[in-house]
Amino acid sequence: MREISLPPVGERDVLIRVKACGICGSDVHGYDGSTGRRIPPLIMGHEAAGIVERVGSQVESVKVGDSVTFDSTVSCGECRFCQSGDVNLCENRQVLGVSCGDYRRDGAFAEYVAVPEHIVYQLPESLAFEEAALIEAVSVAVHAAKISGIRKGDMAVVIGAGMIGLLVVQAYRVYGCKRILAVDLDEGRLKMAKDAGADETFLATDPQLLDKLAAATGGGPDIAVEVVGAQNSILTAIHAVRRGGTVILIGNLALTVEIPLQIVVTRQLPVLGSCASAGEYRECIELMERGAIKVEPLISAEAPLSEGAAWFDRLYAHEPGLMKVVLKP
Repeated sequence: MREISLPPVGERDVLIRVKACGICGSDVHGYDGSTGRRIPPLIMGHEAAGIVERVGSQVESVKVGDSVTFDSTVSCGECRFCQSGDVNLCENRQVLGVSCGDYRRDGAFAEYVAVPEHIVYQLPESLAFEEAALIEAVSVAVHAAKISGIRKGDMAVVIGAGMIGLLVVQAYRVYGCKRILAVDLDEGRLKMAKDAGADETFLATDPQLLDKLAAATGGGPDIAVEVVGAQNSILTAIHAVRRGGTVILIGNLALTVEIPLQIVVTRQLPVLGSCASAGEYRECIELMERGAIKVEPLISAEAPLSEGAAWFDRLYAHEPGLMKVVLKP
């Protein structure tokens, strides 16, 4: 913990007093330096919500005292991708709480964070700050569902039942999948996947896994969603999906992986990367407000920011049963 100056507030910026900020798996990987995207010194944290403390002179959409959340991606609003609505692909994007060498942008594990107005979203009274902090994670799952080309009645397998995987199970149901399977290494997480709406669950270590997935879906799921970012789980996704089925890659842990090229080509498998979200925040807020996607069961603990280091240690140690920890400055 250290004292710093208030972040500067430009004419189109919003200063937010952070009320809740979730520890993301990517933060934990940044903690050990494995991804190279959290080069210290850096204030991490990008899943957050709070109260507007101050607004720049040109800000019109929010006012002091409003309850808000904000996108984790700071897009420029001017490049060709922003102009086409693909703000997650912005040529000049930065991500809150990330320092990857190209830029350094402090995040929300702090009392205050300043962000541009165009990535700020007002919250309904019905959403607690602790739940609203998870809108960012929900948006990742919803974006993946929307780019998957889900057709009514499709079947999907979600490989990895961590935080994002559990939200993917819910999002893919909302967007039309009739049957959803979940795969993970941990029995406890598979139980959570079942509670989140998965029809069947399978241990990743089962030597008959692919045969069982094929049997459960009549020849293979239409969509395989990989939410880990590791070699073995990506191979499982590619081998599990039916001919012509779609593989969605959300996990972003390993820098490189090998894929079975001939299987991808001869089975004509579209392999799509899904990056963050692209303006789905309002949609996610509405889904959460009406209970179509539930995040409260996924919150394992709430703690003051002063205890953050200890919770990072516990998450890094893969403490059983620990899913989402929300820090409260």
